[in-house]
Amino acid sequence: MEAPIRARDTLALALFSLLFFICRSSPLNNLLISNAERRIDLSSHIVKAYLTLKVENAGSTPASEILLAFPLAQAGHLATVEALASKGKRKKTTLVRLEVKPTELPDAPNDAIYFTIYLANPLNSGESTTFEVLYMLTRSLEPFPAEIGQSESQLVIYRDSALILSPYHIKQQTTFIKTPSPKVESFTRVEPTNRAGTEIKYGPYEDRPPYSVSPILVHFENNSPFAVVEELVREVEISHWGNLQVTEKYTLVHAGARHKGVFSRVDYQSRPSSTGVSSFRYLLARLPPRVHSVYYRDEIGNISSSHLRADSRKSELEIEPRYPLLGGWKATFVIGYGLPLQDFLFESTDDRRYLNFTFGCPLLETVVDKLTIKVVLPEGSKDPSAVVPFPVEQHLETKYSYLDVVGRTVVVLEKKNVVPMHNSHFQVYYIFKPIFMLAEPLMLASAFFLFFVACVAYLHIDLSIRK
Repeated sequence: MEAPIRARDTLALALFSLLFFICRSSPLNNLLISNAERRIDLSSHIVKAYLTLKVENAGSTPASEILLAFPLAQAGHLATVEALASKGKRKKTTLVRLEVKPTELPDAPNDAIYFTIYLANPLNSGESTTFEVLYMLTRSLEPFPAEIGQSESQLVIYRDSALILSPYHIKQQTTFIKTPSPKVESFTRVEPTNRAGTEIKYGPYEDRPPYSVSPILVHFENNSPFAVVEELVREVEISHWGNLQVTEKYTLVHAGARHKGVFSRVDYQSRPSSTGVSSFRYLLARLPPRVHSVYYRDEIGNISSSHLRADSRKSELEIEPRYPLLGGWKATFVIGYGLPLQDFLFESTDDRRYLNFTFGCPLLETVVDKLTIKVVLPEGSKDPSAVVPFPVEQHLETKYSYLDVVGRTVVVLEKKNVVPMHNSHFQVYYIFKPIFMLAEPLMLASAFFLFFVACVAYLHIDLSIRK
């Protein structure tokens, strides 16, 4: 009886030893972070976090991937994650962009999401590397109180952890939080904690095991306008006759503390420094250079409170809403403009044409909940394809315009949770034969010719019944 029990215990011990060896030899246990520094900027409604990590390979095998972990509460607010590695020494140091992709770990804790950073060169045993991570969070500042009067300042709450969430052991770490002003109502203390002016310092903390957290809360004043575009539709129509027409339809909302009580325009205009300090007074749109035929209107009609500053390098459109936007208020409007086609349409080496345009929202410091870009190609275009530097949803539509027969192909790009970091160039490739440019002129010429023939025939035909 004792022999089977002893054999079973020996087998269980062998399996446990095997699992322990596998866990110890996994990449998660081979790497450790010797130093981590995180700087969180809360000066606007877009939370910007800069993370500097020094990673060491304490294992025996090279590592080519590094995992980043974020709390599950930040999953829906995470807009972008970028990683840069330093290459070279001292004055010859350059930053190399690293590939970052979301990933899943089936055996990892459920309260975290993960991204994989792919190193440019494998990290050998005993070596270390330093890289920087930039990530942005949207709608992470909670107004508290949720409603304020016209003369009150806006207070918000930011929730995070004093310790950096990581699947690796961290030897030493420090977190800095920057607020827009020294007016901080309260903040959580996790010793050692220091505050000086607009900066709160957490740490340094030493020898923290993987997945260590320490929740913190910062309650502070933030009067920056919470500009959120709930939906933005940008239509870019290509005309091979030399023009690029852009139409942008905005649904803008002030996502800060909701306004309560009555609104006094007299107080708003006479005391701008003490009333409605978190409202929208104007918006600045950065448009491409050499812009022309600019208009700014809403459902009522043209809005004249706009100023355009344009030169050969940039164009800036300063717009004022028809009425001030306080917390919770919305506005819908349309901005349109034309651009010279030769600045944005090019021809590739394989005889394909491609449009090189800017993704994102032209309004500065703005979050877009849903962005849709529609690139309307000329009639007769074939084999369209889009190249975007980040994941987006793509599909094709057909649009009919004046004198169209088969319709124009429309490349539709959609993305949610868009921030200013997404204002990068994308390309739309297609094949177009110049002979199709003669289709509409020939249709017009044929229509006029048939009309004149009908008129001549009518004048020469005798329809009278007399002889």
